[in-house]
Amino acid sequence: MAKKVFFSFHYKPDSQRAAQIRNIGSVEGNAPVSDNDWESVTSGGEAAIKRWIAGQLKGKSCAVVLIGSQTAGRKWINHEIAEAWNANKGVVGIHVHKIKNLAGEQSTKGGNPFDHVTLKSSGKALSTIVNTYNPTGATSKDAYAWISQNLAAAVDEAIKIRAEN
Repeated sequence: MAKKVFFSFHYKPDSQRAAQIRNIGSVEGNAPVSDNDWESVTSGGEAAIKRWIAGQLKGKSCAVVLIGSQTAGRKWINHEIAEAWNANKGVVGIHVHKIKNLAGEQSTKGGNPFDHVTLKSSGKALSTIVNTYNPTGATSKDAYAWISQNLAAAVDEAIKIRAEN
């Protein structure tokens, strides 16, 4: 049975890349949200966004952060990471810049979003604990193949890391 995960990503530039990864099927992810649905959520303000994120994380065992060129340091990405960690869920990052969007474009590698989330207990950045993966190969096809073969194991490892920390 596939693990249930929450996919976190910067919507505008990476939603097409995220859709491809969701379709791999090695993990069960949260349902994609349409532009209209997201506008409805965001129109309710910060409290509504936080409720939506909490609802999406419910029943999931891990948050998979799909790291694009502009993911690191984004307010809601940081919130999703912190919420998942604080709810004792695994957290893992996968760089997706090599995956082509619908226009056939790859992106540039982004920074580590876990550098922007600090553990209250130790003051350490979460990047000192959780794993991020940069798929091997230069082509979109190579990166997709790597993610297909390794995503489930990366999720299992993230869950194990969280249980130990």
